[in-house]
Amino acid sequence: MGLVKRGDVWWMSFTYQGKQIRKSTGTTDRRLADAILAKVKVQIIEGQYFERSAAEAHTFPELMDRYEREHVARKLRHRGVKGYMKQLRGFFGAQTLAQITPKQIVAYKNKRYEDGMAPATINRELANLKKAFNLAVREWEWCEHNPVSRVSMEKENNQRDRWLTVEEESRLLSGCAVWLQDLTVFALHTGMRMGEILELTWRGVDVGRKTVTVLRSKNGERRTIPVNETVMHILKEKTKVRSLNTDLVFCSKAFTPMESGHLRRSFRAALKKAHIEDLRFHDLRHTFATRLVQAGVDLYKVQRLLGHKSPIMTQRYAHHYPESLRDGVEILDRMKDISTNLAQSLESSAVLESVSG
Repeated sequence: MGLVKRGDVWWMSFTYQGKQIRKSTGTTDRRLADAILAKVKVQIIEGQYFERSAAEAHTFPELMDRYEREHVARKLRHRGVKGYMKQLRGFFGAQTLAQITPKQIVAYKNKRYEDGMAPATINRELANLKKAFNLAVREWEWCEHNPVSRVSMEKENNQRDRWLTVEEESRLLSGCAVWLQDLTVFALHTGMRMGEILELTWRGVDVGRKTVTVLRSKNGERRTIPVNETVMHILKEKTKVRSLNTDLVFCSKAFTPMESGHLRRSFRAALKKAHIEDLRFHDLRHTFATRLVQAGVDLYKVQRLLGHKSPIMTQRYAHHYPESLRDGVEILDRMKDISTNLAQSLESSAVLESVSG
């Protein structure tokens, strides 16, 4: 029975009921660690010691609180994650981590389907739950196993192919307030995600180069996007009412960060006024890509503009420009012409030889 130092923390190492126990004292103070070890020795001698697993000692609210404090708060798009956590907290309550099983997590999935949630939403919620448990296992040593790892994720249908027609765009913009018009046009001409637009700062705007930079995109990388005159006009108008209280390009009238929920509600109201159905704000990004491909822009350029890591994501737009494949089938016509000309040439040669003979 003794103490071992791991990093800055002292750990106890002893045998209890034939089992080797290694347990953190939770302190970097050697004297305090000695006192904790001495207390454990007394408990063992008096038969009052029992090994309680860390998973039984920590509750689900503790897990969510620490996950939010140490992980979620550092993310740019933390508001949506907090929404996921609210659902998780409501279902799992005050249970200990040891009480949360794969069976319970499957029950959570079923409930969310009953609530009318899409597979993608359920997957985002499970992904955050899995991340929290991973931290609890690997870094916090609160439990030994991650129950979410034994639960399958839901199959998502990411092949949505809805985009805004020119006629629909005109109707939509006529029903938008000026601030919403700016955001809608900006999205249509940059292909940026809602979160990227709402978090765009003037530090990421380069008027001279006519570019905007997403400092941290969905995949965690910087992305610089060249912008056209339509976007430049919006940015120049924004500089006229820019406040020193915020560096955000798009913000509320009080110069505070704009809530994505408020934007979505306003966008839905404008769609209803314009009698446009089955369209989301994210479909403006699809519209940007679709229009570029239909105009013959190379898929590689579209991929770079959208910030897709893999060309597979961009391939979904390929069918919008079949003309790019036309030379692949036209070669058959050329081969046919060559074959016909060759046959005619051979026939002419044969006639000439017979005449001269």
